[in-house]
Amino acid sequence: ISNLHWTRTSQNNISTTDPLKGPGRDHSTNSHFLYVTVPEGGLKHDWAAFQSPLLEPTNSTHPCKLVMYTHQFGPRAGGLSVLVASYKIVPVWERGGDLGDLWVKAEVEVVANTTFKILVVAAIRDAEYGGIGVDSLRLSPGCVRSSDPCIESSKMCDFAPDCSESADEDKCGDFSYDKGSSGWTDRSIGSQAWKLHKNSNSIAKEEYLYVSGAPGQQLTDAQCRTPPLGPSGPACSLSFSYALTGAPDHIGDLSVRLIDSLRGQLPKLWEFSGKTGPEETAWRRAEVTVGDRRHRFQLAFEARAATLGLNATVRVKDVRFSRCSTAPLYSILWSHAGLACNFEDGLCDWYQDHSDNFDWTLLPGMDHTIGTGKSLVVDLWDPSLRGGSGRLLSFPQQAFPTDRCLAFYYKLYGSQTGVLNVKLTDSYGHEVLLWTRSGAHGNFWHEEHCTVPYQLSNFQLVFEVLRWGFDGRVAIDDVALLERPCAVPRLCSFEGQVCGYTSSGAVRWGQRNGLAAAPTGGPKADHTLETEMGYYMMVYSGVDDLGLDGLSTLSSPVQPGSSGTQCVHFWYHMGGEHPGLFSVYMKPVTGDRVKLFSNNLDQGDVWRHGNANISSNLVDWQLEFEAVGGGGKDTSVAVDDVSLLAHPCESEGSKCTLEQGLCGWSNTNHLDRDKLDWDITSGETETHYPVPMHDHTLGTERGHFLFFPSSSRTPANQNARLVSAHLPPTKGTCLRFWAHRPSSADNVLTVWRLTGVNSLYQLLKVEAVEGTWAPFKISITSTESYQIVLEGVRGSAGVLALDDIQYTVGTDCDGRVTDPQRSLLQPILLISEGFIRLFHKQ
Repeated sequence: ISNLHWTRTSQNNISTTDPLKGPGRDHSTNSHFLYVTVPEGGLKHDWAAFQSPLLEPTNSTHPCKLVMYTHQFGPRAGGLSVLVASYKIVPVWERGGDLGDLWVKAEVEVVANTTFKILVVAAIRDAEYGGIGVDSLRLSPGCVRSSDPCIESSKMCDFAPDCSESADEDKCGDFSYDKGSSGWTDRSIGSQAWKLHKNSNSIAKEEYLYVSGAPGQQLTDAQCRTPPLGPSGPACSLSFSYALTGAPDHIGDLSVRLIDSLRGQLPKLWEFSGKTGPEETAWRRAEVTVGDRRHRFQLAFEARAATLGLNATVRVKDVRFSRCSTAPLYSILWSHAGLACNFEDGLCDWYQDHSDNFDWTLLPGMDHTIGTGKSLVVDLWDPSLRGGSGRLLSFPQQAFPTDRCLAFYYKLYGSQTGVLNVKLTDSYGHEVLLWTRSGAHGNFWHEEHCTVPYQLSNFQLVFEVLRWGFDGRVAIDDVALLERPCAVPRLCSFEGQVCGYTSSGAVRWGQRNGLAAAPTGGPKADHTLETEMGYYMMVYSGVDDLGLDGLSTLSSPVQPGSSGTQCVHFWYHMGGEHPGLFSVYMKPVTGDRVKLFSNNLDQGDVWRHGNANISSNLVDWQLEFEAVGGGGKDTSVAVDDVSLLAHPCESEGSKCTLEQGLCGWSNTNHLDRDKLDWDITSGETETHYPVPMHDHTLGTERGHFLFFPSSSRTPANQNARLVSAHLPPTKGTCLRFWAHRPSSADNVLTVWRLTGVNSLYQLLKVEAVEGTWAPFKISITSTESYQIVLEGVRGSAGVLALDDIQYTVGTDCDGRVTDPQRSLLQPILLISEGFIRLFHKQ
């Protein structure tokens, strides 16, 4: 459970080398005592525990009494606790901190109505000197040892040592035990079998399992099995070293299989084919998730050597079972360590869900922590990935009375990344969606803070990937569950949670989706997912709800003031005739609120984009979305995907360099219109796709650009659409951009004008590009509101890239002003020098 152990030692081993390290003598006879301190290799776990044998139930008349003497000395002595473990862990005694260089008596009385164990747990701090010692332990006559578990078959190989010298776990297949290697039994029936090689006479002990010839005639895999194991805990894993070595190009195949006592043979947990190298020393290390198994099971190595002889071998050694115990001590104490993990040394307090289709994997060389370390990923590029979902679970966490915050970094990268969810599973098995993101988010890390609402019972957290293709990567790193509420999220999609938004007024805003709202006048789909299942915030604004001039306000949590200008983006939907007035305000905690945006038109069943600059001069403030009834019937106002960026908004007509995101452009998520995404990357960070080495804006490998790849794994002619915000009717607006498409690529770029829901007019088709980056421009005219669509159509190879995208509303490509009212700059509105300066354009 913990790599920090109690050690049986004496004063000669401590005080003669370092008088400040521990006790100058033991408590009783100048002999031995138990002691724990910071080991020579440094502190990796900060607690250590030892336990009594299994004891019979007690009562208040005849309790079990533990008497011991403790020595807690120096800043390393964090504290000492006594716990009682039966069906749950109960703390019954504790003594904290440094008590000085002396032995102190402790008496603990235990009353338990089931069999139990007494656990003594020490907490050690990473300080200069000191430690914790225990001596002269005595159990009263009321502490009666339970029946010997060594004669109970259910206790054998259950990953919990119950017998003296762990005799019940000694022959279970774990090489860390003296007889663990002999726990494997050959079950082969064919011409190949497993044998155990042991060399106990050498200075360095050597033992391994290897495949050799057998008298059988069948061409079946050689198989060796453990004895019945388990049940196992949720983080149980099998690790081992393997070598398929020799001169031939193909040595053979090796796999791990689980045989369940009720369900029989299950699909392979792990497999390898080929060779690890020509030399005998070409060993590799593997770790296989076993997970939570409720019934007894066996593990099996299965192998088939292509040839047998001195020049080709299949071997396995150093087999270990890790974190497999189901004991309450394991799950409770481990969860106390928290869920913080940077994945540099494994999964920490997280484990793979074996009931899903695929696993998260540790990937070196691409992490958020140090840049060259590890992160946890699902690579959709991996051809061995099967199925639709992969789930990472936390250890069970104890209930808490106030909201907490799950902080992490994530990547959603590629043209078919799918969905990343954060869910909460309660003790009854009910799952709640806390957070979700889908589609391409760029080849860079995003910081996220997800609120975990207070819980009345134990729970687990889940990171879940849902895939819908073969072209992308999902990654997480630097995960932590913070014991405080989250700060205000920078992006709220209203999927799962409402991000602290509150409603006031005559009618309340509510979290709704198309299934519930569309039949009564709301949007048929949300903006985030573009499905009837996706959520948004909506208020009915009809005459039967708000009436005429009735008011309803949706308010964000209080945002901290900032010295710089920030940009708020949002998507809004106004449906029905005379839907009322929709306005967006910035309200400082003191002073008058400031209008950022307003609209009173029936927009049809379409989501429109809005944004505004906010400069609060360090004054805290709130965002308010306000609907005022217009007297229409069956009308509504809805809001979705509210985001706050730490830089000013791009003005209409400014160049989108892709250095700060998509500048109001967005990927279409509607599967009837496209199935792929455009994404952002740079030459410096790209390791998978054949993109240009530098962008056009900066001309360096650090510069960002949009790209759309072709792939042999994804069918040709699949498309991705990037859509602008809604633009006003125009007699001439100029679209400019730079494109990259190598001559070896066969994908196509088409530029469309989109009016209504799906009325497309082709403006330009690009099938060839001269040079690394080439400029393109086209004048657009439209008698009605429209959007610009940049559509990539996939070929079989190559990549298409875009940079420096710009449209100049009201000015054509020859520089002529075609719409004078649109080309005039709006004035800067100054609101109270002491409070707010707002740069706003209608």
